[in-house]
Amino acid sequence: MAPVPISTLNVGHIDDVQELRRTKPKTVPQRFVRDMTERPTLQTSLSPQNSDMPVIDFSKLSKGSKEDLLNELRNLSVACQEWGFFQVINHEVEINLMENIEDMSKEFFMLPLEEKQKYPMAPGTVQGYGQAFVFSEDQKLDWCNMFALGIEPHYIRDPNLWPKKPAKLSETIELYSTEINKLCQNLLRYIALGLSLEEDVFEEMFGESVQAIRMNYYPTCSRPDLVLGLSPHSDGSALTVLQQAKGSPVGLQILKDNRWVPVQPIPNALVINIGDTIEVLTNGKYKSVEHRAVAHEEKDRLSIVTFYAPSYQVELGPMQEFVDENHPCKYRRYNHGEYSKHYVTNKLQGKRTLDFAKVENVNDTTN
Repeated sequence: MAPVPISTLNVGHIDDVQELRRTKPKTVPQRFVRDMTERPTLQTSLSPQNSDMPVIDFSKLSKGSKEDLLNELRNLSVACQEWGFFQVINHEVEINLMENIEDMSKEFFMLPLEEKQKYPMAPGTVQGYGQAFVFSEDQKLDWCNMFALGIEPHYIRDPNLWPKKPAKLSETIELYSTEINKLCQNLLRYIALGLSLEEDVFEEMFGESVQAIRMNYYPTCSRPDLVLGLSPHSDGSALTVLQQAKGSPVGLQILKDNRWVPVQPIPNALVINIGDTIEVLTNGKYKSVEHRAVAHEEKDRLSIVTFYAPSYQVELGPMQEFVDENHPCKYRRYNHGEYSKHYVTNKLQGKRTLDFAKVENVNDTTN
């Protein structure tokens, strides 16, 4: 989360999509218009039906009977292996706190442009206000405004980017991030148990974990069939936690069986997905999954995303429990800080950033 700005980048002019909608509501500049192969089809854009994405009841893991625990661990394992995504209910993050972070985030995005631009996202970085993952002046842009901050460890924070308005936003981010941190630590324990590992194996391996938050604001678009709210990608994290704001339209889509499946959020639930780090550690048993966001013609959408990852100092590679003659080692060992730098200095392009870690000429024998 803390690469240095790349001063040699020429990213060209980047329109602020909220300002575009306000001043030219019917205009979609060519730089936002996707190639035909990338555009969301009418069916996927307008299909809000609930997918069969697994739902995990956290209370059964944390407070249930032994039978409840074992059943929910099995459900969690299936969710991680077959979907890479699941929704968590009864997650113990206070609903009031979730509502507060939504309200504060909306207030921030509704500030005048000149106020938000006091916290600019420099080219080649992923903190501040603007668009991340833009590296050239001819690159297609996402129909989205972002505001992102590094949270933990403290040395990745840039105090100049923490906003003074709304007055309680920074305080709310601190409280919210603390609760999401607890949830991630607990989920990783249960994921470990579902893999027949020691429950604290990830905590011990990760060291001082890295955490970041990003708010995504997707204004309405007169031609949602031409644009993408967020380009297809997998996450470089271990876990990602997504909160979709109440009243927002369906926008998240995941690639399941080569089909883009829209995700209908359950009220007060959190959407969790497996990141590249867990794919590497499990040697592909659990896979990170491509996902994207689409725009909407009539409703704005807000999402709040937390990324939870190992320390930049640790070395990662497939755990020995997942490597044998039928499952050869698919990924090399690497420094997580190097991978993080690689991730944030390349544009979002499916799962291509994971090529950084792949061992060549290894057949994929996992299901």
